[in-house]
Amino acid sequence: MTQKRRVVVTGMGVVSPNGIGNHAFAENILAGRSGVGRVARFDPAEIPVQIAGEVRDFDESAWVEKRDRKHVSRVLPLALAAASEALSEAGFNPASMPMAEKRRFGVILGSGGGSQEFTEEQYRLFFRQQYKQMSLFCVPTGVMGTLSSELSVRFGLRGPSHVITTGCTSSTDAFGYSMRQIQSGRLDMVLSGGADAPIALGIIKGFILMRILTESWNEAPQRGSRPFSADRDGFVLAEGAWMFVLEEFEHAKARGAPILAEICGYGSTCEAFHRVRLQECGEEPARAIGLAIREAGVSAENIDYVNLHGTSTQLNDRIETRALKLALGERARQIPMSALKSQIGHPQGACGAAGVAATIVAMRRGQIAPTLNLDTPDPDCDLDYVPDAGRKHRIEHAVCNCIAFGSKNSALVLRNGAAAA
Repeated sequence: MTQKRRVVVTGMGVVSPNGIGNHAFAENILAGRSGVGRVARFDPAEIPVQIAGEVRDFDESAWVEKRDRKHVSRVLPLALAAASEALSEAGFNPASMPMAEKRRFGVILGSGGGSQEFTEEQYRLFFRQQYKQMSLFCVPTGVMGTLSSELSVRFGLRGPSHVITTGCTSSTDAFGYSMRQIQSGRLDMVLSGGADAPIALGIIKGFILMRILTESWNEAPQRGSRPFSADRDGFVLAEGAWMFVLEEFEHAKARGAPILAEICGYGSTCEAFHRVRLQECGEEPARAIGLAIREAGVSAENIDYVNLHGTSTQLNDRIETRALKLALGERARQIPMSALKSQIGHPQGACGAAGVAATIVAMRRGQIAPTLNLDTPDPDCDLDYVPDAGRKHRIEHAVCNCIAFGSKNSALVLRNGAAAA
């Protein structure tokens, strides 16, 4: 093809620690309402980390029948709820779609752990010799790729059904792969985004061993996630699902679909440095951002907002700040940026999709959600993180940035839907 096809977002669905549904999520992030609290799924008294970003008051039975619940992970009802909202907003009713259209509609999701909490429960039952309580689907449900298959089956979508799992960049990379499928003409539509549900005792204990979760805010959970603050000491684990319908521009335009945003650039790099640590120089995260900006056909001067990875660890926040200065030059000091994880915690492989959702909200509302808990300025983190309160701001182009274990870095550039149309 001599010219790449354009890729737009026509539907969005959200199940977040601080809001179920697009409207609740938008209202809460703009108001700076945290969704972090004391862990409710099990008694965390025996462990030093007792807080998380849980999705509360979520009715799993509305999405998975009671008889099937023991056979699937919590991540599935979260993903189904968000995907259903995204499809509805985009104007699609899969039940009435012709077969030819279903075959041009893929499912490409990002998830860091997939059904890991389900697998943990199966092992717990096995080692207690409670074999009859185990699921006969313990193996297929535990396979990462089954998550996208569950959505494909539920909605009858016949295109490729893939799960991208690259750690914290998983859903950002899922957007990138979805974008390529549509650009190349292989697909017209993709159900994409991210979902993760890692709040389980064994998973939390594993992160505690790595010393990357905060242990300082059990008595004040909403203050626990504090990106870029000098007193940050680790991230808050979270869950959730943020799903989107991506569509070829002319296809969306022909059916009068809403254009929420255009995905116009994607970049991904690897430092090839370490399984966990980041390289201090920040060169490869900066290069990923630069690749996305160049593909979008814009320059640093055109970027109006950055949605930050902002995990609240000492290393990540310092290096991300450095990378943005390398990628954007002096323009970095003029661009407002914010870290959604300060409000919801870190939903692992779904965090890139969460950042895209927050960016679309900012574009549509003309207001940036704040970074919470930035109480003590860190001299090494000296950009405009929009602390404490939201800010009115017009956004035409935005960068959504992610950094992952294994030296991975990925970034997207989004264009405002009004400008794209």
